[in-house]
Parts: sequence; C-alpha cells; structure tokens
Amino acid sequence: MSLLAIHAFLELLRCERHLRNRDFRALHEKVRRCPVQDGSATGARERVCRAVDLACIWYFKEVECLQRSVVTARLLRKHGIHARLVIGVRHVPFKAHAWVEVEGQVVNDKPYVTELYAILDRC
Repeated sequence: MSLLAIHAFLELLRCERHLRNRDFRALHEKVRRCPVQDGSATGARERVCRAVDLACIWYFKEVECLQRSVVTARLLRKHGIHARLVIGVRHVPFKAHAWVEVEGQVVNDKPYVTELYAILDRC
C-alpha cells in the first residue's frame, strides 16, 4: 500500500466518527474549510483517485459514497487540485448520492451521474 493510500485510509477513519454520529454538517465543513494547497503535480488527480480506491478496498467495512467523496475531495485539495464535493438527489425512487468534480468533470464516479441526480450542493 502506498503512502498516499495509507493517508486515504486514515482520512476514511476520520470520517467514520462523523458518519457514526450522523454529523453530516461536520463532514461538509471538513471539505468546505479544506484549502487548496499550492501546486499540482502531474498525474496527481489519478494518483489520488487510485489511492482512495485502494484504501476503500482495505477498509474494514463498505465505504459509502459520501465518505469516499469527502476523502477524495480533501486529498485532491491537499495536492493542489480544485476539487468540489457534490451532493445530489433523485426524487423517484428517492436516493441521495455524493461525488467529486474537478473543473466540472466527475472524477470518482461515472461521468453521467450528473444526469441522474438533481444537485443539492457543491462545496
């Protein structure tokens, strides 16, 4: 497991406490207040997304979309990439979903996810 994947795994653990307490506002704030660091190394977006995927495989339980997206957005921002956490909803049948966008493109889900959900928030 790479150092970046270990970092992603630790971020998943940090989010776990908020999910257990249903403190979604705190998760939202973790992303909103996470600054975009200076610089972006070539290929950082792909490396971060792969690291989060790997961390999710090794995580002790199934990682839901919100937890995965919060971690992805925070790590991308820490690597100088202007990532946005997006939360959407489908009304019939009701379902909520979260994903990450960079420059308007979905990076951690299928590209057509924006057609399936009405967007509630971008941070």
